[in-house]
Amino acid sequence: MTAETSRRLLFDMLRIRSVEETIAARYGEQKMRCPTHLSVGQEAVAAAAGVVLEKTDLAVSGHRAHAHYLAKGGSLKAMIAEIYGKVTGCARGKGGSMHLIDESVGFMGSTAIVGGTVPVGVGLSYPMKLNNTGQIACVFLGDAVPETGVFFESVNFAVVKQLPVLFLCENNGYSVYSPLGVRQPPGRKLYELVAGFGLTTHHGDGNDARAVYAALSEGVAAIRAGEGPRFYEFETYRWREHCGPNYDNDIGYRSVAEYDAWKLRDPVPALQRALIAEGVIGDADVAAMQATIDAEIAEAFAFAEASPFPPAEDAFADVYAAAG
Repeated sequence: MTAETSRRLLFDMLRIRSVEETIAARYGEQKMRCPTHLSVGQEAVAAAAGVVLEKTDLAVSGHRAHAHYLAKGGSLKAMIAEIYGKVTGCARGKGGSMHLIDESVGFMGSTAIVGGTVPVGVGLSYPMKLNNTGQIACVFLGDAVPETGVFFESVNFAVVKQLPVLFLCENNGYSVYSPLGVRQPPGRKLYELVAGFGLTTHHGDGNDARAVYAALSEGVAAIRAGEGPRFYEFETYRWREHCGPNYDNDIGYRSVAEYDAWKLRDPVPALQRALIAEGVIGDADVAAMQATIDAEIAEAFAFAEASPFPPAEDAFADVYAAAG
């Protein structure tokens, strides 16, 4: 990893963290009226993927998609405006936090339906294979998605057709409030389960940003070389509640001790400390990064506040257009 790549990886992680912490801090203002699923604590996987993927590659995601959208190059102004329900949002104010899209940077959409974008991502990869474009399709997913039938059907099809798909699983240990232990038999590992379909799989630490980058770099290169789909599972942890800006360690489905143990493995300061120790960056560089990020965030929220809501007559315009 070059010094430039290391700096970009840290910047992108800091940016994602700062954006989502600002959303959490301002959510109580009641101007963001859609549900929002934050990925605070999980920034390393998204940031590493954003560095590895090309702008021409295509990506899809699920309900916890802010980090994926931003890492793929999506507009922060358009994302915040979308969460505010404004017409300048990336889905023109009609989708909210869980339905982000920016085709210009290859982010082809996210959805609140668990596993809903998996077949979409596989479908996007089919013409890539047929036309030998050199692109790949990245499907961001959580640990509950491999428990859905559509996932198995999609993976099987991708393997049979040897499609250029990166299945990228952020395993944060919970599906809403249900841990893996109540959803899977003892000893079963997701990456081992998926390997049974005949594709290469990988399991790693989702809090080690550079290790994630190294693994994904190797995997993406293999996919581009025509070796077919791959499944990457990285263990990570969301700090905040499943849906919303608060903390929920007091409601019984996970313990404070578990949360504290994961927080000690915070991927953002871990990378920052390592890069400072190695002389790649200094404290002044980090301060400059943060100042740039803070200014961008302030501008994005001001843009969202000043933008208009969609006109009422546009509510069903897309439906009518599709119906002819």
